[in-house]
Amino acid sequence: MTAVLSSPTAGLGARSRATYPRARRDAGVRLGAFSLLWLSLLLVTYWWVADRGVQDLATWAGGLTSIGRLTGLVASVLLLAQVLLMARLPVLEQAFGQDRLARQHRLVGFTSFNLMLAHVVLITWGYAAGSLLDTPSTLWTLTVDYPGMLLAVAGTGFLVLVVATSIKAARRKLRYESWHLLHLYAYLGVGLALPHQLWTGQEFLTSRGATVFWWTAWASAAAAIVVFRVALPLWRSARHGLRVTSVRDEGDGVVSVYLTGRRLDRLRAEAGQFFQWRFLGPGWTRAHPYSLSAAPDGRSLRISVKSLGDGSAALASLRPGTRALVEGPYGRLSPRARSRRKVALIGAGVGITPLRALAEGLAYAPGDAVVLYRFRDRPLFEREFHVLARERGLQVLWLPGRRRSPTSWLGANAGRVDDATALGHWVPDLAERDVYVCGPDAWADDVRRSALALGLPPERFHVESFGW
Repeated sequence: MTAVLSSPTAGLGARSRATYPRARRDAGVRLGAFSLLWLSLLLVTYWWVADRGVQDLATWAGGLTSIGRLTGLVASVLLLAQVLLMARLPVLEQAFGQDRLARQHRLVGFTSFNLMLAHVVLITWGYAAGSLLDTPSTLWTLTVDYPGMLLAVAGTGFLVLVVATSIKAARRKLRYESWHLLHLYAYLGVGLALPHQLWTGQEFLTSRGATVFWWTAWASAAAAIVVFRVALPLWRSARHGLRVTSVRDEGDGVVSVYLTGRRLDRLRAEAGQFFQWRFLGPGWTRAHPYSLSAAPDGRSLRISVKSLGDGSAALASLRPGTRALVEGPYGRLSPRARSRRKVALIGAGVGITPLRALAEGLAYAPGDAVVLYRFRDRPLFEREFHVLARERGLQVLWLPGRRRSPTSWLGANAGRVDDATALGHWVPDLAERDVYVCGPDAWADDVRRSALALGLPPERFHVESFGW
């Protein structure tokens, strides 16, 4: 079975002169999100100042307590931002994309965690009148006697677990499925801190405005999780009833899974995006992120996956009729990110799958789209790329062989020329294009360096990586 190759070239002349308003709209959303975060941080800092936060710095014990209150306020705002970054909010997913959200999630997460620990230490030390010797007993008294503190300690423990398993050295020793399950404890950790902060936190109770702000923020974060991480995926899965129609062996450990369902045109999936997939059967409780490898046509979907673990290996044995539960679509490696008429698609190995879908789903004139595909032994979708080249004018450049060095994204057959020079030779007008990249993190970073060296603006480098 082969995916049907569409030819979305009607009206291309008008579209090529368009300003791609979705890209501009997403830029506005990103600016608004950052502005809202900073305004929230300024607001809680104002409440700290208004509640004599600066004056309390005059004494040692008072200063410890005051700084502890401030770090707690900032940590709370960032923890809520962390929850929203994990909540799969469509507006943020579309504007930022998974890779940028993951980077922001990691930065905000470690910052909020460090500030939370500082809050615990400073508040306890301040309540102990600045005496280190009395700090342990004071911590015990606070934990036992203050409302919500036992829950807060439990929440802190869950957050410590999440942060410890998020360190790169620890992540490398965990399977993706195990890491993903442990990471969900972050929701529980943040949720258990709620009673402590809203019942006893001074800055949470100083004014009606502060109380409304914090309760609204917490309720909004909780609602986002319930709606977008639980209710919406369940509703979409029930509505569309996705089922496997066939499984095809693509060779080199890669299989393509074809699915159909009801009213898939209303799923609003785009070429290049991915879903979190669960196939009913053994291991169905663990979701796996797989990209679409063919442009959605409103009637069927296709994913192509390399066997790299228990979940991906099991796909080869899926039977026709197997039910699929999905979360998504996610990712910004799609036509949504496009801001220029010309595009370059650069992929490695099985990372070519979303780019294969983009090569079909994007609108372009002959010669306006080029694919650079680095593979080790033999390419995926070779025949399909030849059809796209013949029918759509797609330019395809094959880059076979192993990586010639750990610091180069090119194959061994590329010769001795440096990466940027080779890329500039193959795509002389790269700086005038949108560049879509999918591959391992280190490899994608090497491609980024080459592209930026050729003058490509960073905002036109769109990446989807295999990292987690």
